[in-house]
Amino acid sequence: MIDKRTRIKIAIQKSGRLTDRSLDLLERCGLKYTRGRDQLIGFGENMLVDLLFVRDDDIPGLVRDDVCDLGIAGLNIIEEKRLEFQSQGSTDPYTEVCPLDYGHCRLAFGYPEEGAIQAIGDLEGSTIATSYPFILRDFLSQRNVSAQVVEFSGAVEIAPSLGRADVICDLVSTGTTMAANKIREGETILESQCILLKTPVAISPEKTEWVDRLLQRIGGVMQVRESKYIMMHAPKVALPDITALLPGAESPTVLPLEGFRDKVAIHVVCRENIFWETLEALKEVGASSILVLPVEKMLA
Repeated sequence: MIDKRTRIKIAIQKSGRLTDRSLDLLERCGLKYTRGRDQLIGFGENMLVDLLFVRDDDIPGLVRDDVCDLGIAGLNIIEEKRLEFQSQGSTDPYTEVCPLDYGHCRLAFGYPEEGAIQAIGDLEGSTIATSYPFILRDFLSQRNVSAQVVEFSGAVEIAPSLGRADVICDLVSTGTTMAANKIREGETILESQCILLKTPVAISPEKTEWVDRLLQRIGGVMQVRESKYIMMHAPKVALPDITALLPGAESPTVLPLEGFRDKVAIHVVCRENIFWETLEALKEVGASSILVLPVEKMLA
């Protein structure tokens, strides 16, 4: 029987815009798990990894307290909790391992279209509603702006119409919610995306191998998102021009082409997306039989 102490625990959002993307990432890393309909724990079947499905604002605390070894949360939540923990005397509550390139949004000011306040320079003495009071107070403090911060747990955009605030500071994805409430999006104070967190406590030797393996696989998944495997035929003399045209390319593999002395087969991995214009430019310098394939898995 496997000792529970050897199993890695990962905290992820139990429901919301980040849940499906986080599960997709872990599944691409090879994780297969079992979870009942109403269960808050997913048990790894083929890896010593269990998933805890929790509120997103609980994730940083669970990682800080070493209840979970890893966690996936938005930088907006991570930074808000970091500042909160810092106010309580807790430093370095967790390690930010790497950004995961999904869940992009921004924390920005919102100014009522008919209001007198329309820029950061007008905020002195104002009242600002937000769900991120620690980030906002830190931002204002660094700029020596004195304003009252009113905490809203949700529906921040209605605070001005209720007379509770002059402006808002809220999370923005598309901006449609602000626009629907006649609020103009203003300056961004934080660009956010999903981040992988790691406990500040030293991970036991029993877990280290699987943690390292999982982090390596996550890195591999991140690498292949835009990566393409390209094959083509081309004149030998065109090799420098072809290499220059391929974005984010590693050194190409050059193979002899049966029946031709002056032509070769070129295979190369590109870590950036390939557009039609790139293929047309390759053809112009002499490439032919150009084939672009997606990359499913890759380890550096």
